[in-house]
Amino acid sequence: MSGLRRPARRYPYVDAGADIYVDSFATIRREADLTGVPADAEKVAVRMIHGSGQVDLARDLVVHPGLLAAARGALEAGAPILCDATMVATGVTASRLPASNDVICLLNDPRVPDLARAFGTTRSAAAVSLWEPMLAGAVVAIGNAPTALFHLLELILDGGPRPAAIVGCPVGFIGAAESKQALVDLAADHGIDIPYVTVLGRRGGSAMTSSALNALAQEAE
Repeated sequence: MSGLRRPARRYPYVDAGADIYVDSFATIRREADLTGVPADAEKVAVRMIHGSGQVDLARDLVVHPGLLAAARGALEAGAPILCDATMVATGVTASRLPASNDVICLLNDPRVPDLARAFGTTRSAAAVSLWEPMLAGAVVAIGNAPTALFHLLELILDGGPRPAAIVGCPVGFIGAAESKQALVDLAADHGIDIPYVTVLGRRGGSAMTSSALNALAQEAE
C-alpha cells in the first residue's frame, strides 16, 4: 500500500501467523498437565488455556464427561449459542460453526434495564430471562457475570427450559467462584444433570469462554 512501510526490525520474534498458531498449541501440550481432562475434551482445555495464556488452568477445569457430545451435537443440529456478554459473542469464530448457528447476546436489548430494576438484579442476569423462549437445547456461554450464571441455574430450578450444555466461566471476585461451584453441584444437589465446562475459583472471562465455544464447535484445532 502506498506510503506504508514495515518499521526496522529490532526484536527477535516469530512473526509468521501459521507458525505462531502451531507453536502455541505445541507449547500448551508440552507444559500443561491434561491428565484430569476427559480425552474427548482435551482440545477444549487446550483452547481455553490458549485463550487465557495460563497453562495451570487445567488443574482448575471441571469438564462434564458428556460435554463434548452434548454441545457439538446441539450445534450440529442448529442450536443457538446464548451469550451473557458481547465480548463472548464476538469471540466466536463464525467459520467454525457447523450450522451457521445464531450467536445471541441480549444484554443490550431495550427491555433489559426495566427488567433488571423489576427483578432487583444486574442487567446481565435480567437478560438471561429473555433467553427463555430459545433456551431449550441451546448452548449457553457465560464468561462475564456470575449473576447471569446464578440466574440461569435458578431459572432451570424453577422448571425453566434446559440447555443442551453450559460453558460457565464467569470471572471476578464477587460470586464467580460460588456460581461455578453451584454449576458443578447442580446434579448432586438437585438431580439436574446438564453437561458443562467450568473453571473453579475467580478465573474466567470472555476470551476463555469463547475459546471453549470454538473448540466445541469444530474438531479441528
